[in-house]
Amino acid sequence: MTETTQDLAILEKLIDSQNRFFNEIGKVVIGQRKILDHMLIALLSRGHTLLVGVPGLAKTLLIKSLADVLDLSFKRIQFTPDLMPSDITGTELIDIDPNTDQRSFRFYKGPVFGNIILADEINRTPPKTQAALLEAMQEHKVTAAGHTYGLEEPFFVMATQNPIEQEGTYPLPEAQLDRFMFNLKIDYPTTDEEIEIVQSTTASVPLELGKVMSIREILSYQDLVLRVPIAENVIEFAVNLVSATRSKNEFSPDFIRQWVDWGAGPRASQYLVLGAKAKALLDGRPTPDISDIRELTLPVLRHRVLPNFNAEAEGMKVDDILNQLLDHFAE
Repeated sequence: MTETTQDLAILEKLIDSQNRFFNEIGKVVIGQRKILDHMLIALLSRGHTLLVGVPGLAKTLLIKSLADVLDLSFKRIQFTPDLMPSDITGTELIDIDPNTDQRSFRFYKGPVFGNIILADEINRTPPKTQAALLEAMQEHKVTAAGHTYGLEEPFFVMATQNPIEQEGTYPLPEAQLDRFMFNLKIDYPTTDEEIEIVQSTTASVPLELGKVMSIREILSYQDLVLRVPIAENVIEFAVNLVSATRSKNEFSPDFIRQWVDWGAGPRASQYLVLGAKAKALLDGRPTPDISDIRELTLPVLRHRVLPNFNAEAEGMKVDDILNQLLDHFAE
């Protein structure tokens, strides 16, 4: 069997897994199809996801349901103001051998050692503790007491965050924000969706969700994403779009220089391309096009572009600026 034939077989299996994924998760999650699409894209792209929304919009339920339908270990970290870095990564304790009374240090792994990590209300804890996730998210490793420990693959951090205007929150450091592939905004459900939510949660026993993807299958899908061919003009579009968010770039539009302090870095271009590849596969297409890049622009860039005081004064949000940038590139 040739590599192309093998890849087509994996693609067919991925499409089937995707259909079963939405059938299963639809038993407990009402609506939010676009959010689930992006979470699946991030998983296949080896990216991490930040979900932002006010309390009560089922952010935690979304992530827990995703873990339930995947054959992966699931760990939840509830971020609080008194959470310490060692509460995330693990700690060394003294062990005493009952036979020899010898003492030695032993490392006890923290909740970050899992496949899917739910970092719940990540902006409720101070930056020092938030930063404990940095190495794990980027390197898939944890260093403690001079020793480095590898994390299980696949490793996928999904964090929830309340809007920064809420009381008792700490802004995430820019370095950590950049580690998230997507920043997904969860909005209120429609009236019909809310009626269905109330009916399903007040009149029936919670349903058991079946597993739809194994670890081996997920890893093979992730490898397939890397092998997806992509046209040079699509890559150029992604890079030019990201470059245009930098106010000091001579090719940036005037409104970027007027409203933006800092633009996105090269990691944004990488995630746009990887996400476009994964999206094309999930749509059953052999290669992505520019429309895929455009569709992923907001979730990839909204946490990497920093508006300045002028934008605030004129009521321009980061999504408004990015939409105007997309219009500029459509001309």
